[in-house]
Amino acid sequence: MEDLLQVGVITSTHGVRGEVKVFPTTDDNARFKKLKDCYLEYKNEMLPIKVQGAKFFKNMVILKFDGIDNINDVEKYKQCKLYVDREHAVALDEDEYFMTDLIGLTVEKEDGQVLGTLTEIIPTGANDVYVVAGEDKKEWLLPAIRECILNVDMEHGKMTIRLMKGMEE
Repeated sequence: MEDLLQVGVITSTHGVRGEVKVFPTTDDNARFKKLKDCYLEYKNEMLPIKVQGAKFFKNMVILKFDGIDNINDVEKYKQCKLYVDREHAVALDEDEYFMTDLIGLTVEKEDGQVLGTLTEIIPTGANDVYVVAGEDKKEWLLPAIRECILNVDMEHGKMTIRLMKGMEE
């Protein structure tokens, strides 16, 4: 498991006082109100940074970092990703998982036949879609719904699924 979890991507600056617009990559945007410490991925390095404040505008979060007070100082951070320590992550309910933890799971049908490896998760608005890469470049698109995803076993690194009608072809 990764120690850092991505919570957003800086898309642009906001105003002239060093604020940035962040596209959230988390389901819980309210988490930004409590965010005090995070990491900024800049030039393949993780820079610890303190958050001074957060506000919301449409589907974006506007963050102000400590010690950065003008547009010139944040311009270079456009398209940089923001991360939090796993211990500062939002608490999950039972049967909830961080996307990063699901990537790489072995996916098998309920009869034990291995389909492949979960390689990507596509958020669609209604429900996520799991992309499973199988043998011979076969790709499965599985809806992340209870009728299809029967069990996630993080300890053994596997997910058990039921292919819905029409998915067998």
